[in-house]
Amino acid sequence: MAIKRKKTRVIPGFGLSFGITIAMLSLIVIIPLCSLVVFTAQLSFKEFWETVSRPRVLSSYWVSFSTALVASLINAVMGLILAWVLVRYDFPGKRFMDGLIELPFALPTAVAGISLTHMTVSTGWVGGFFAKFGIPIAYTKAGITIALVFIGIPFVVRSVQPVLEKIDYQYEEAAQILGFSHARTFWKVIFPEIFPALISGFTLAFARCLGEYGSVVFIAGNTPYETEITPLLIMSELQEYDYASATSIALIMLFAAFVILFINAVLQSRASKKIGKIA
Repeated sequence: MAIKRKKTRVIPGFGLSFGITIAMLSLIVIIPLCSLVVFTAQLSFKEFWETVSRPRVLSSYWVSFSTALVASLINAVMGLILAWVLVRYDFPGKRFMDGLIELPFALPTAVAGISLTHMTVSTGWVGGFFAKFGIPIAYTKAGITIALVFIGIPFVVRSVQPVLEKIDYQYEEAAQILGFSHARTFWKVIFPEIFPALISGFTLAFARCLGEYGSVVFIAGNTPYETEITPLLIMSELQEYDYASATSIALIMLFAAFVILFINAVLQSRASKKIGKIA
């Protein structure tokens, strides 16, 4: 007769730990987000729609979404290359470079914004070079994109890096024994394994770039209808004590963030199932 063993947990008291988890999520996430709906409810649907669809607001949406998308695409490519170099090669200063990836997380965003602005103005190191050819960097969408690349690239690197570290070299050796070229080995063997992580890093970077304020507000120039980002417009409404308008615009950005995370979950799920079928 088999003896039924009682399952033991490392942390006892599921009810207590689950209650603490729900309480923390409510205080940190759910209640603050619900406050957006409460303040927005002060407006009728017509007033809400007129607020979030004003030409200036629509222009800020376009600036925020377009620059965030371009920056995230750049981060997806460059982040993959950085992760590949950090995992596959040994070179002097590798640990230092690996630590620098975390710098955008630790550095105050305002400091990053001021530094990037000084570097990209017409008298800066980078901006001065491009100014010779009549190409402005600071106070343009290009400057915003550079700032978003800076703060978004760690998400891609840290998502892809651990997956690359776990890939067994034997799969690559087997592919090359079968006559695969280096390029075909990468696309057929390695890339399918890192694709879900790459999608995760891209979407996380996109969501982060979409709501970035501190590092962008200095380099953007904040010209209405040209370089004004949505977070700045929300701050402007708050400074004018128009909380209903500010929360209405913020609610649209919150909805966009949920859509991005939902798409991320769907794409990751499909990619994982596809890899499982291949395996």
